[in-house]
Amino acid sequence: MPPPCMRCDSQRVINLETARKLGIAAGALTGSLKGAYSSLHSPGRLQTSSAQFPLGRLSSAVIAAATGGIAGAAAGQQMVQHLFPPGEGTPWLCLGCGHTFRMQD
Repeated sequence: MPPPCMRCDSQRVINLETARKLGIAAGALTGSLKGAYSSLHSPGRLQTSSAQFPLGRLSSAVIAAATGGIAGAAAGQQMVQHLFPPGEGTPWLCLGCGHTFRMQD
């Protein structure tokens, strides 16, 4: 059960550690998909009349997906990391007023 907000007593709070992990995973997935898609479907390089998958570009798509995943994970980490309040304990973010605070376990 999450604690109430220290400023507005709202029960709508989210654990920032969980939000950070979700941000990293979502950023990595998005970056991987974007890297692979842009590598395989760049304008002028893919022949749409061909019925075969371009296996020659599969290795570049894997490398682009890995690179995009790393960049996306770093972006997801950066987006949430600045919200963390200083100190010890579990970090929380109030969805009602935007206040961040830490609670000792």
